[in-house]
Parts: sequence; C-alpha cells; structure tokens
Amino acid sequence: MNRVELLAPAGNFSKFLTAINFGADAVYIGGKSFSLRALSENFSQEEIIKAAQIAHESGKKLYVAVNIFAKNADLEPAREYFKFLESAKVDAVIITDPGLIQVAKEAAPHLALHLSTQANTLNSAAVKFWRGVGVERVILARELSLAEIAQIHRDVPDVELEAFVHGAMCISYSGRCLLSNYLNGRDSNRGACVQACRWSFELREHNKGGDWLTAEEDGRGTYILNSKDLNMIEHLDGLIGSGICSLKIEGRMKSEYYLATVINAYRRAIDAYYCEGENYKKTPYFAQELKKTAHRAFTTAYMLGDNASTVNYDDSQSQGDATFIATVLCYDEANKRALIEMRNRFKKGDVLSVLSPTSAFGSLITVDALADEDGNPVEDAKLVQQRLWLSTDVKLTAGDFLRR
Repeated sequence: MNRVELLAPAGNFSKFLTAINFGADAVYIGGKSFSLRALSENFSQEEIIKAAQIAHESGKKLYVAVNIFAKNADLEPAREYFKFLESAKVDAVIITDPGLIQVAKEAAPHLALHLSTQANTLNSAAVKFWRGVGVERVILARELSLAEIAQIHRDVPDVELEAFVHGAMCISYSGRCLLSNYLNGRDSNRGACVQACRWSFELREHNKGGDWLTAEEDGRGTYILNSKDLNMIEHLDGLIGSGICSLKIEGRMKSEYYLATVINAYRRAIDAYYCEGENYKKTPYFAQELKKTAHRAFTTAYMLGDNASTVNYDDSQSQGDATFIATVLCYDEANKRALIEMRNRFKKGDVLSVLSPTSAFGSLITVDALADEDGNPVEDAKLVQQRLWLSTDVKLTAGDFLRR
C-alpha cells in the first residue's frame, strides 16, 4: 500500500529545513524567477542544488514551482532555467502555462512535470489531455469535491492527483485574479499578488463625496472578499480514499513556526490514520494544534460538497491560541539546559509547551532558571532574538519551538 505524500511549502532555505525536520515527505519551493510567490525570499540556484541534495539524503523529494503565466520574453530564460533544474536533480517542476510545459519538455526531457492548480483542472477529460502532453501529476482545482476527485481517479488511474488540504484560500477561481493588478498594479498571475482580498473595505456614496462609511455585510464586518482557511485534518480518510496521492499544505509566505505547527499536526494525524484508521479522529489534539498559530476561520471549502459559507467576514485573521516564544538552537545534555533564541516576551515562572517532531512534543517546561550567554541570570526575557540558556530536563533538539 502506497502511503500518501505530505507536501509542505518553503519560502526560504530555513523554512525548507523546518519542513524536512517536522516530517514533510516532499517540499515545494520557488526560485528567484518564474514563481507565483515573487514576494517570498525564495531560493538561489545554489540553494536549490543544496536543498535537492538534503531532500534526497533524507529520502524526501523537492519540487520547484515555475508557475507564472509566461510572456514571450520569459521563454528563453525559462529554457535555461529548466536545464538547470534538471541538472540539479529536482524531482519535478510545477507548471501552469502550456507554453512553459512545451519549453520544459524540449530543454529538460527528463524533468518530471506537475500541473499547477492554477490550470483549473476540474474533470477527467482535462486530466487525460494533460497526460497526453507529458504531465505526470495534476494538482487539482480547489473547487472540486472528494466525490468528484474520486471519479477523476477512477477514470484516469495512471495520473497522480494532488490536492490542497490546508491553508489560505483564494476568493477567485483557483487563484486566477486581477484584483491585485487593479488596486495596486501588482500582477497576481506573475507572482506579485498584494492580497487585496484580505483588506478591510469602506465605501462612499456615489457622486456625493462626504465621509467614508464602514461597509458591512449582514452586520458581520468589512472583510467581504476574505476567504476562510482550508482545513481537512479531520477528513484524511476521505482524502486518501479518493485516490489523492499527495496532500498539499499552502504557505510559502508563512512563518517557520506556522509551518512547524501545521506540518507536525498533519504528519502525526496521517501516521495515526495508517495505524488506527478512522479512529485517528478520536485524538483531539490534531485539530487543536492547528488553532495554535495564526489562521482564519476554518472551512472544508468544497471538499464535502457545495458550500456557501467560505468567506471570513470577522477579521483578516486571528493570531491563534498560542504564542510563539522561542526557537531551540541546541541542547546541552551534560548541564540539562537548552540554548534558545527569544521571539516573544516571557518571564521566570511561565510555563512553556514544546513543539517538536520528537517525543518531547507536548512537554511542559516551567521557566525556573534562565540566563544570558554570559551566565547572567534573567528574570524577564524581553530582548527580541536574545540568546538565552533555559534550564530543563526535557531533552530538546535544535529546530524545536517553545510556545505559551
């Protein structure tokens, strides 16, 4: 039985390492060009080579997004980029544009092709078409239900199907949007989306000037274009049963703490599903974990059928039920202490929870003894990114996170 792939995002090299550390089976990234997350830090060519090596040494895979809608001027640079990606031994490229697919096939014939969700693939005939031009995997449009996905898999069983299972949703059909272009001049379909749909909107009476008024819809707020976040952690049985081979988390622009929290929850939930079947749902912390980082109200979108309640009217997003306190840099087992880097203020006496891919996950640490790198006692950690020694018997690991 082939296990489903957990596919995680990474907007820079540090986030890539976090994704690998917390249990992703594969990671998708973008280079400095041709990616729909141009505002992310992204990866240099040297970093792509290094990431591919690390992924493969860990038994993981690396996919690179080349998913802009290309213009003529992009074609020759893209040709050279595909040659580079093939030489770097990345496992696949994620492409939207048919022209770029053709260029990739010519320039790098051994490079596996995955079709981006931006291609709006909604039916079996479309999947067969893309198979015919050399696509090995189709990342399906977010507007499909599990039943429709299962039908596509039955009709075209030899094409891999990937679907988003968690993260930000676009208010426009599969992300094809011109709102950013119109309001800010940044082209969302070439990687520069300003996410204007997340803004709070106001209105003014037509042709009369006067004061700006708060725009309200049913008295619930002003975020009239702000989609809820997708969350399918309680429906892994349906996802896996539909024939999906890869469960994809959105978030190349998200923080390392966000990625660690979400990847950790899905990794543990998937492993529990394969051990316990549907009984994995009886473990409540999988769903609870996802509330411990910044998110909007959750939705299953269209996965379970038609859904008229996918807009988050109340706010842009909440901050989550936990506060990210520090990153663990190393653990000194001889002296039972961890070197941490502070991210949010905490004090002696606070109780911190461990976020880790190891058995230390969920452990509680009371801050009893805290010192700076020179050994001076610290009662109140309020200097951002200060390195501190935290005394604890809990065996922490570099890359773990502490939260409150």
